[in-house]
Amino acid sequence: MIGKAQIDRRYSFLKPDSDGQKIDGDGFYLCDHFPDTAARMRFYKDHAFILARQALDQLDLAVIKEDITHIIITSCTGFYAPGLDLQIIEHYGLRLTTERNFIGFMGCQAALNGLKLARHIVLSAPTAKVLMVNLELCTLHLQQTDNIEQLLSFLIFADGCAASLISSEPRGLALQSFCCTVLPDSGDQITWDIGNSGFDMVLSGQVPATIMATIPAMQRAILGAFAIDDIRHWAIHPGGRSVLDAVQKGLALPDGAMTVSRRILRDFGNMSSATVMFVLKAILEMPAASGPGCAMAFGPGVTLESMLFDKIE
Repeated sequence: MIGKAQIDRRYSFLKPDSDGQKIDGDGFYLCDHFPDTAARMRFYKDHAFILARQALDQLDLAVIKEDITHIIITSCTGFYAPGLDLQIIEHYGLRLTTERNFIGFMGCQAALNGLKLARHIVLSAPTAKVLMVNLELCTLHLQQTDNIEQLLSFLIFADGCAASLISSEPRGLALQSFCCTVLPDSGDQITWDIGNSGFDMVLSGQVPATIMATIPAMQRAILGAFAIDDIRHWAIHPGGRSVLDAVQKGLALPDGAMTVSRRILRDFGNMSSATVMFVLKAILEMPAASGPGCAMAFGPGVTLESMLFDKIE
């Protein structure tokens, strides 16, 4: 199962055990004594901002701190208040009047929802500069279980964070349009509930088949006037190897279309809402290659969220 996942490495704030005899080095997880939800949320509160800073420091916020007008946070793996938004304002010296929005519990699709909200903000206020942070500590929700679908999900998910700026400046990726739809008869295939021992994630093995069967009929809604061959950049959220395979087969995409998504999956695993941002970052850093792109992610529902964009040189 591990080999077929096509993931070489994942990252976690839980330290590995140097001898490999325990689940983690600090004994956070002990067989038959897994922590309750309160303990997991304390861990999230203690570590989330540390990870957020690692991403935010790359944006050189000290130079533009007076220009930030809005903050959007996406996360489905932990909650506390005052939260990340206020910690960011205080630590980086942003204006106390910065408007704040939190998108929670939307899973892997949340980053595209965040970008959509940011685009709405900039369209209504062209001088706005929106700071978005997508942060997940997925490894906080390991469960002791013999449920095969839960076990499969634990082989996929990892911790990660992305930070980005959205404004009217004509550089980077131009966000063009969004599409959101729910795949029919799939409401029980991706679920995310708060339990007594962490958040209970179910990622059904039916999801890839559902995507492959339904996505062809949604091609026009996703791509609008574009044909498959018109899209130069594909930013498919790597929900797992089988999800990428399903999108590729369902839309008859060439192998090269999935290269970046498969590389991010191999190097980082599925970091829930942060992952598609890693794919977009890799596309942004590719030399030249301007042109239209399509991003896509899936979440509870099963919901398909997509975005058309242009890479600007």
